[in-house]
Amino acid sequence: MGKLSLSCCNGFLENSKPYFAMISLQFGYAGMNIISKVSLSRGMSHYVLVVYRHAFATASIAPFVLFFERRGQPKITLKVFTQIFVLALLGPVIDQNFYYAGLKYTSPTFSCAMSNMLPAMTFVMAVIFRMENLDMKKLRCQAKILGTLVTVAGAMLMTLYKGPLVQMAWSKHSSNSSTNSDENSANKDWFKGSIFLIIATLAWASLFVLQNQALKTYKNHQFTLTTLVCFLGTLQAIAVTLVAEHKASVWRIGWDMNLLAAAYAGIVTSSISYYVQGLVMKKRGPVFATAFSPLMMIIVAIMGSFILAEKIFLGGIIGSILIVFGLYSVLWGKHRENLEIKSASAAADDEIPEAIKANSNPNLQPNNNNNGNMGPNKPSNSLFITISDPENPIKPNQVPRE
Repeated sequence: MGKLSLSCCNGFLENSKPYFAMISLQFGYAGMNIISKVSLSRGMSHYVLVVYRHAFATASIAPFVLFFERRGQPKITLKVFTQIFVLALLGPVIDQNFYYAGLKYTSPTFSCAMSNMLPAMTFVMAVIFRMENLDMKKLRCQAKILGTLVTVAGAMLMTLYKGPLVQMAWSKHSSNSSTNSDENSANKDWFKGSIFLIIATLAWASLFVLQNQALKTYKNHQFTLTTLVCFLGTLQAIAVTLVAEHKASVWRIGWDMNLLAAAYAGIVTSSISYYVQGLVMKKRGPVFATAFSPLMMIIVAIMGSFILAEKIFLGGIIGSILIVFGLYSVLWGKHRENLEIKSASAAADDEIPEAIKANSNPNLQPNNNNNGNMGPNKPSNSLFITISDPENPIKPNQVPRE
């Protein structure tokens, strides 16, 4: 009886690991958004933050390449280098700079809510690049399209409609006095930040789609690919910063919140989360991993209202609800698609002729080598059943943004 209960306890703990890992990651991502917001509000340039973040990320991921992926490194041709260069441009440079700029002009909760548009935007990009097949007669495709439309509607609502302030029980003491000029300036910054966040999410979705080609080359060297993307992204970010920032003082960083923001984002959310999320996605799939992203928004909303006295508006709440609904609609459609592909794969395996199955068992094969028939000592032609990759082009080999 004791052994049975111990076995059940061990099984429960083993099954709980993916849930615990993903919940922990959401707290890590939430901390990054709060710390980065504080650093940006204190005057740190988001261009410089991107440079230091990916410098920390490169330094923390590179040792894994030396320990685990030194052998069999793919040859870097011009085509491969171009792919990595574009990935670095889309991720560390375009996405990160626009995301941090949007975070600076809006709020951590708003930025996290916008990030939940990623699966829907990735689906749209995959359709544009003909990596996703649409069959409007199937419920799963209808769910993905509906989810995408609802997600876009939620994002537009959050961008165009701010609404009245929603007062939290623990933040009623905060002052609400403001002039009309301050309110107009804040609304302009809010709209500008919303556009920046949408551009950032589009760039991140494009990266997920385009990195599918790079994965074919670095299938067994994902740490290497991530290190190269972060390294090239750091160099590109330095070039962008030199053009955008002309004061040498912006590069100065000490033992303060700016250093913490860069190190935390580079090490925790770009290295540790990369490894943990990769393990979870291999075990439970990308749909399981993505389903936890709304939790980060809730954590950030609570932390932001306490730490930053963040103001939450009705338009943001309604838009966030729409985005989360659209997110799960897209994920449900993707989950149904994966089940259909697995079912088709199993059916195809069952329909393999017995004569072909016998090739794998020498005891069942006739030994007629003299008349040209297949025997146990004569190799036969292999049968390959090729099935397209059912997963979204979101892979755990790229530095997470959040």
